[in-house]
Amino acid sequence: MGKKLYSPDFKLEIVKQYRLGTAVSKLSSEYGISEVTIYKWIKLYAPVDGMVDMTKAEVLSVQKENERLKQEVDILKKAITIFATK
Repeated sequence: MGKKLYSPDFKLEIVKQYRLGTAVSKLSSEYGISEVTIYKWIKLYAPVDGMVDMTKAEVLSVQKENERLKQEVDILKKAITIFATK
């Protein structure tokens, strides 16, 4: 049995319903999602302490993008040295 993938918009909608007062148990039974998964989403989309309007998911996304950009810079540095010697 494969793992179900949910879109970020769907996850945010579930978290929004929770924040509006819907019990996790009700969301779990209504959408067929485990309570543990819903609690993970709630934590993932909770504001990060000390950050202005950023959730953990957004921080993780920024960190991933930062790592990708660092790799691109390293590749470009190597390319510059290769072309500078020719």
